[in-house]
Amino acid sequence: MLLSNVQETVQKLSGAVHASFRPITAQSDFLANGVVFGGKVTRSNLKSAATSLLKLREGEIGQGRIPALRAERTTFEELAELFLQDYHINGRKTPQRAQELAARLRKSFGRFRACRVTSEHIRGYIVRRQSEGLANGTINRELAALKRMFRLAGQQTPPLVATTPHIPHLQENNVRQGFFTEEEYKLLRAVLSDHLKIPFMIGHCTGMRMGEITMLRWEQVDLERRFIRLEPGTTKNNKGRTVPLVADLVQGLWQWKQQILHRYPSCPWVCHFRGKRLQRVPKKSWNKACERVGLNGKLFHDLRRTAIRNMVRAGISERVAMAISGHRTRSVFDRL
Repeated sequence: MLLSNVQETVQKLSGAVHASFRPITAQSDFLANGVVFGGKVTRSNLKSAATSLLKLREGEIGQGRIPALRAERTTFEELAELFLQDYHINGRKTPQRAQELAARLRKSFGRFRACRVTSEHIRGYIVRRQSEGLANGTINRELAALKRMFRLAGQQTPPLVATTPHIPHLQENNVRQGFFTEEEYKLLRAVLSDHLKIPFMIGHCTGMRMGEITMLRWEQVDLERRFIRLEPGTTKNNKGRTVPLVADLVQGLWQWKQQILHRYPSCPWVCHFRGKRLQRVPKKSWNKACERVGLNGKLFHDLRRTAIRNMVRAGISERVAMAISGHRTRSVFDRL
């Protein structure tokens, strides 16, 4: 039968698919929730050819192989798993941080399918987080994780999302300028527990980042020649560097190492708690120690600026100080 004599529409009752047979064109259009897919031409004037194509497409729909139909089913949990998997595959250095970000986002978006997350929902999330007292910088890290989830989903085959909602970047005004005086350093060092004193001392004397400190193994520390070796790929900028050690820090590390060899002989980590690597300096323990000595509001990151300032005051050039601390720009010197 010629298609020009046929005016027939085969409709799937679910509303997911329509196949229309139109005169002359012999073309089947497939729609998913109102979105046209394909416009696939059968290149035949036979109804049977169009019907065969329809059945083929119905099979693809059943298997989730038509992109927008697959995207309709994608859950937020799938996006979160992609995000965490990406951290693992690429060997990123802060998997715990990624898990924390995913957990925070799940609380607000976990019940949604990905296609139901709108810009309005995201604005509501921002308002709620701000009402909880969070800084824009912190919220931006969470929004960046959400944006990364959608980007990864869009890169899959077939894509797990059809569109990405607008995810804004908030203005930040949180340039940190805190420092430790020598007296404050000694006060806080005295009240910190033993396993927290070591990262505290390393940060104060070297300006290393917390992540670099907590990833240190004893094989990287040469106490005899007084330096720490950071391998390429283990730092924020992925560049290796050698960090010199002062006498006070060498002595503290030596004493700590003797304790470890005695109690945890197989522990390779410099910073650990009962033989397990210290993922980061716990905020609760840090804040409690700061409160005890009247240093409320002090941050571990203040040690990084303090170390740079102490180097400059000791006559070390900016270039050498940046090489030791791992700073990529000299902007930190404008805040000393």
